[in-house]
This record gives sequence, structure tokens and C-alpha cells, in this order.
Amino acid sequence: MTAPRPSTPRKVLGRLSLPERTYVADALRTETVGGVLLLAAAVTALLWANIPALHDSYESVSHFHFGPAALGLDLSVAHWAADGLLAVFFFVAGIELKRELVAGDLRDPKAAALPVVAALCGMAVPALVYVLTNATGGGSLAGWAVPTATDIAFALAVLAVIGTSLPSALRAFLLTLAVVDDLFAILIIAVFFTDDLNFAALGGAVAGLVLFWLLLRKGVSGWYVYVPLALVVWALMYNSGIHATIAGVAMGLMLRCHRHEGENHSPGEHIEHLVRPLSAGLAVPLFALFSAGVSVSGGALVDVFTTPETLGVVLGLVVGKTLGIFVGTWLAARFTRASLSDDLAWADVFAVASLAGIGFTVSLLIGELAFEGDQTMTGAVKVSVLVGSLIAATLATVLLKLRNAKYRRLWEAEERDEDRDGIPDIYEEDDPAYHLRLAGVYERKAAEHRRIAQEKAAARHGLAEVPGGAGDDHHRPA
Repeated sequence: MTAPRPSTPRKVLGRLSLPERTYVADALRTETVGGVLLLAAAVTALLWANIPALHDSYESVSHFHFGPAALGLDLSVAHWAADGLLAVFFFVAGIELKRELVAGDLRDPKAAALPVVAALCGMAVPALVYVLTNATGGGSLAGWAVPTATDIAFALAVLAVIGTSLPSALRAFLLTLAVVDDLFAILIIAVFFTDDLNFAALGGAVAGLVLFWLLLRKGVSGWYVYVPLALVVWALMYNSGIHATIAGVAMGLMLRCHRHEGENHSPGEHIEHLVRPLSAGLAVPLFALFSAGVSVSGGALVDVFTTPETLGVVLGLVVGKTLGIFVGTWLAARFTRASLSDDLAWADVFAVASLAGIGFTVSLLIGELAFEGDQTMTGAVKVSVLVGSLIAATLATVLLKLRNAKYRRLWEAEERDEDRDGIPDIYEEDDPAYHLRLAGVYERKAAEHRRIAQEKAAARHGLAEVPGGAGDDHHRPA
């Protein structure tokens, strides 16, 4: 009887497969550029709103209304940015989630346990921190969901600014964590921030989504079919009372993200590749421009740490997010009997968890929904989101810098391609052909060095034989 093979212990945050690594690299490259634009938009908004000569113009532009009133769409510029442009952002989030479910880490229940548990703990603990802070301080519990969101673009922008060569496994963990985080944030918005329902509009939106799904299944193509239909579904969803961004998520989840034979990219991957730059480069920065413009003064900053609602947001983002994700990751590894990758330490997980405390886009959106109608508290909560995100970014920068030399060595090992075939060497170590190619590379290098050595030796020998050569100064004419 043959003895059963011992199963290889599963590694937490181990090396990605080559296709997954390529996808993550492409996605993060776009998100990083978008994150830098997001940072620029946030700074512009703060300057525009706080310079006395420009403040009135910011208010005028933000509150300027346009759109067909007969369709219930006479909205302000800020409203269009929050409900319209963010639908594009959530559309991309829906595609990302679908891809993770059918082709990424989330398709394997064992592998999915890590980011799902980490994301759930990373949302539950900040909410708990907020509730405890306000319960003891006598504040409002309405903003419990504000510190639950992670802004992946902002987090990656911080990485780009500090120049940390984070290994692909940690970057992928951060991206997957943010995708799951976005899903639960969407559910929170749909369940807790929906008041009165217009069932006629909701029925129309559902019918539009069904038509969208049928057209996809029939293989109908053409942007001129789907873009007008998407706009109709979005408008109906907005008028139904459910937050309009839910329409974007629903349509993203309907796209096919697995590849058929002969396909280089699935339709979902292709559309994501086209729409992601629009989301990261335009939709999210414009939302930040018209959402982050709050008056920030010395008194407002002091109030952040003395008002229960704002203090709860800051503590939720900085303390709750970090502890929640770190503990969730440890629990997932502990109870699935997985061990951390040999290249990383738990300090690395803690550093990435602190980076996830940067909550911006969705936190600002939930803050507006939680305190709708209370402009003073809405502005204060926005300031607390900015302050909490800044503290989390600073903490993550310090922690990641402490390990930056280690990260750089890991990153260089992941990128090394000595045989120049376009595939990192680390993925070809078990391929005999790779070693033959590498042997050829070394042989050519050795032959080149032998040739240079022979030329140098010949030149030195010839110089020594020339009369009056080097070292023969007494024959030199005066």
C-alpha cells in the first residue's frame, strides 16, 4: 500500500502565480497614478476651500445645479460627483470582485478565508471603536460606518510617494483586501443608508439590469448598446431611493471574467482595462475635488480630538483598522493551519494593516450619507477622515521604511530576468530549459570576459616591448 503524500503546508502571503502577478502589477500601476491624482485633487480642494479669495467660488461651483429636473436629476456638481462619477468607481470594483471570485484568490475557499476574514475584522473593529468612543463620550452613533472603508488608490499613492518596493504578495493582499472591503461598504450603503423606496423606479432598474444580463449572455457587443442602458439603469436606481452607485456594482458583477478557449482576456478584464483609467484618473479625483473641500482651521483640528464623533472616526481608522486587519489575518492563518511566507514577518502584515487605515473616497461618501442635512457635522467628519488618513499614512510610512531594505531585496529577486525571456527567473527555477538558457548567457559572458582579458594582456605585453615605453624615462629627449 502506497503511503499518502504529505500535503505541502499552505503559505500566507506567499509568491503569486505569474498570471496573477501580471494582473496585480497592471491594476496597481493604474491605481497608483490615480492615487497621485487623488492626492493632488484633495490638496487642491483644501486650498480652494480655505483661501479666503477663492472660498466663495468653490461653494458656487460645488452647489451649481444642472440636469433634467423632470427626471429627478437636477443635481449639484458635488452631488453628480458623489452619485454619478462614483458609480464608475464601483463599476470597476464590481468587475474586480467578480474576477477575484472566478479567477483570483477568492475562487479558492481556503485562500479566500484570509482576505475575507481580514476585511471583515478590518471593518468590524473600527465600527466598534467608533461606537465605544461615542457611547462613552455621549456622541452620535450615526457615523459608525465612516471608518470602515479603505481607499486603495490613496494607499498606493502613499506607497508611490515614499518609494517603498513592496513585494507583490503584500501589494496583492492590499488590493484583494480593498476589493472585499468595497463589497461590504457597498452592502452597508445599500442596507443602512436607504430611506424611502420608490418601487416603480426600483422595478425599472431591476428590469434594466435583467436586460443588461441577457444582452451579455447573448453575446451582443457595442458600447452604443450598453452605455445608454447603463445610464438608464443608473437614473432609475437613483430615483428608487437606493444609492445610485449600487447600479455600477451590479453591472460590474454581471460581466464574464473567466476566459474561453483562445481568449487572451475575458470581456470583464477587457472592459476593466478600458474603464479603470477613467475611474482612477477622472471619476475619483473629481469626487475628491468636490468632497474634500472643507474649512480647516486650528479650532477645527482641535475639535477633531475633542468631539466624540470625529475622535471616533480618527481612532477607528488609525487604531481599529490596523488592529482589525492584523488580528483578522492572524486568526485566518491560525485556524486554516497556514504559515506566513518565509520571506515576510508579522511586522510586515502590521505595516500593511496600518496602511489600510487610509480611508478617503468611500469614507467621505459614507460621512455625507450618515450626517445628511447636518452641514456642520458633515464638514467636521470630513476633516476627521482627512486627519485619520494622514496619521495612518504617516504611521505606515515609518513602519514600511523600517523594512524597506528587506522589501527592496525581495522586489529585486522578483524582477530579475537574467535570461531575458520576459518572465522573472523566480518563476522558472523548475524549468530545465531556463537553466540551459541561463548557462548560454553565462557562457557568452565568460567568452566576452576572456576576449577582453586577452586584449588587455596583449596590449600590456606589447607596451612592455616598445623601446622607450612606460618606465623608460632616461631615454626620453629633454
